[in-house]
Amino acid sequence: MDTPSSETSSNAYSQEGLDDFVVLLVEDEPADVHLTRMAFRKSRLLVKMFDVGDGVEALAFLRQQAPYQDAPRPDIILLDLNMPRMDGKTLLQHLKQDDNLKRIPAIVLTTSEAESDIVDTYDLGCAGFVTKPVDLVQFLQAIQNVEDYWLTLVKRP
Repeated sequence: MDTPSSETSSNAYSQEGLDDFVVLLVEDEPADVHLTRMAFRKSRLLVKMFDVGDGVEALAFLRQQAPYQDAPRPDIILLDLNMPRMDGKTLLQHLKQDDNLKRIPAIVLTTSEAESDIVDTYDLGCAGFVTKPVDLVQFLQAIQNVEDYWLTLVKRP
């Protein structure tokens, strides 16, 4: 099992002395991880992004189990649906049944546009559903929109 990678973007948050905003990306596709990192590097906020490759690793990260004993608690989770070992829907079920994790907003970020996936994930408690655009510029804009909404506008517990 690989340890999660993290990277921090620099911006006004660090200058104001506020804490990093922690994002956990649960994604098995390296290209999508790279694009998401690129989008957060352009962030106006100080974002520390960690990534894991599937739902099993995500639960270990979130529960600070080996090898993630020092993992920070994320402010939001960006979650792909189609992954090996444990898919996004199963992970959502685990998250929403765990009193320590259920308040972390989980935003589905997937290539699926299937109505059944949208309905199912909202029924399981996702906080939002975003279809990944294929176009690079649109993908970067989608991540910026997620950031604008979840990192600056919404009040989280």
